[in-house]
Amino acid sequence: MSKTIEDNGWTAVSRSLEKLLSNRKNPESKATPLRVEDMPLPSSPVVDAIMKHARDRLPKQIFSHSMRVYYYGTFMHHRDITQCCALYEATATDIMTYTGQAIAMQHFPEWRYSPETYLLASLLHDIGTTDANMSSTQLSFEFQGGIQALNLLTQNGAPQSTAESVCETIIRHQDVGDTGNITTLTAVIHFATLLDNVGANPELVHKDTIESVVKTWPREGWTGCFAATVRKETKLKPWSHTTKIEDFAEKVEANETMHPYD
Repeated sequence: MSKTIEDNGWTAVSRSLEKLLSNRKNPESKATPLRVEDMPLPSSPVVDAIMKHARDRLPKQIFSHSMRVYYYGTFMHHRDITQCCALYEATATDIMTYTGQAIAMQHFPEWRYSPETYLLASLLHDIGTTDANMSSTQLSFEFQGGIQALNLLTQNGAPQSTAESVCETIIRHQDVGDTGNITTLTAVIHFATLLDNVGANPELVHKDTIESVVKTWPREGWTGCFAATVRKETKLKPWSHTTKIEDFAEKVEANETMHPYD
């Protein structure tokens, strides 16, 4: 498999998160407490342009959610730099060049992807939920968002493989289920969005890490905000992909993991 394919998360894994968790190489792996300030964000002309676009266009609550999704997904897969080097038979410089930080896979050590691509997907995954975007199309918000992200990334010079990976991830970021496959990038965003939105699998991220993330990127009533978004999407578009998740708004409102931080 080429480095470009790996960098952009184009590796097939099970769509079933339960299967992914049960088939881990180390099912007993424990989350390590980490702090946001210890994990600098990737930076590149494309990332910087998309970061500005997201800050300018997304409501504050959606932008903060997007950043939490990035950090939760990243922290789920953080490993000490020396362990990374041993795992991939690389120098510390090689690992930092590949990932931008000391990131491998704490829970899924065989997965590899670029945090830059994951940051782009995190920043844009809910772009279709803004009032302007939701009302501008009959498409489900993930599909509209994926198409918009593909065009935006291409216009800002992202490689085709990167732009298409982000598009695929956004389109399928609510495509949870038990059959078939998804990409590693989509799997990571599934774990991260489900943690932030419904409190699923909280053991994958240390409680101290969650507190560091919400301190930096506060929820500010995200539970109610997102539940309202789900209801708005399904009311405006009763055919929407969001209806695939039964009682989704109620599941969001029952998020006990994040309740203390709302």
